Amino acid sequence: MDAATRIESTLADAVLLAEASGAPPRLAAAMRHAVFPKGARIRPRLSIAVAMACGDDRPRLSSAAAASIELLHCASLVHDDMPCFDDADTRRGRASVHRAFGEPLAVLAGDALIVLAFQTVARAAPCAPERLGPVIGAIGDGVGVPFGIVAGQAWECEPEVNLSDYQRQKTGALFAAATVAGAAAAGAPDPEAWRMLGDRLGEAYQVADDLRDAVEDEATIGKPVGRDKALGRPSAVAEFGLDGAVRRLATLAEAAVAAIPACPGQGRLRALILEETRRLLPAKLATA
Repeated sequence: MDAATRIESTLADAVLLAEASGAPPRLAAAMRHAVFPKGARIRPRLSIAVAMACGDDRPRLSSAAAASIELLHCASLVHDDMPCFDDADTRRGRASVHRAFGEPLAVLAGDALIVLAFQTVARAAPCAPERLGPVIGAIGDGVGVPFGIVAGQAWECEPEVNLSDYQRQKTGALFAAATVAGAAAAGAPDPEAWRMLGDRLGEAYQVADDLRDAVEDEATIGKPVGRDKALGRPSAVAEFGLDGAVRRLATLAEAAVAAIPACPGQGRLRALILEETRRLLPAKLATA
């Protein structure tokens, strides 16, 4: 079974839990709206790619870890789109969850997706119980405090912020969770050695997102643009200018590839990361 099929199958099974008989149907619908149809699934694909590079001898656990990362990402988007943050009407080309279901259900759906991420990993634990601790620890670190995506979002409420800290936590933390959890699920001897790859790749994706927000249009990327400038948020474009942000993106992409630890599948993973990072530069800048 290929990585994409594994991810979608595990996510579908997870969301079915919310649709159990007697559960609130609109909450389940809001959760499904947040998870499907799929986005790029970058983070879970990265997690499985790392697991495969490390041997992937417990695919049920690595699939669950990858799906949990995506559920956490979807939860963060639900909350990020709400009026208290971005006040975004659309996500992935359709109504954001709070526009489609109302703010109360959006809060609850985001919360439920966070819990569902950990339920999903717990249900896979019997296949490798000795690996559960490191996997759960990596995922929890990626979403919580002191340096997870919740902390990254909270920097927007501070009077001053270091751009690198902000981007590393808001975006890079979940990428780091994806790489470390993927390695831990596969039984790699030192899962923490994979953190730098996730950190650098995640920061590169955030810089690319800043560039898209500055130069693309809503029809192209499926969500409102110009929000960083309108809301006065930290961004690579605001700090370095357009050309400087493009250079920053290239530097981070190179650092991500260089950070891949030695492993049985290092060559294949290096090629995959190179291919992914080449796609990060927005099309309007690539052809400029």
